[in-house]
Amino acid sequence: MIAIAGLVIGIVIGLVLQPDVPLWAEPYLPIAVVAAMDAVFGALRAFLDGIFDDKVFVVSFISNVLIAALIVFLGDKLGVGAQLSTGVVVVLGIRIFSNVAAIRRHLFHA
Repeated sequence: MIAIAGLVIGIVIGLVLQPDVPLWAEPYLPIAVVAAMDAVFGALRAFLDGIFDDKVFVVSFISNVLIAALIVFLGDKLGVGAQLSTGVVVVLGIRIFSNVAAIRRHLFHA
């Protein structure tokens, strides 16, 4: 219940304050969101499988976001940022769809 309340409060604050994303963070934000979604869907899959661990989730969430942003940052420095961004999105997208398929199989037995 605390997590849901925090989510609602965060959404309301974001809608009221309408914060701006710093220019330097704009290339990394979409990648960070996709990496965070991967961690969330992985956590949901683990929860449905009965093996969820909150510590593993927090570490996975933070490390996914940081590693994805680091890969894109290094790609920008090497001049191949767009290609590495695409690669990160493809890999994380495959993981997200794999987790969603497992969740679907678990929920609908199909």
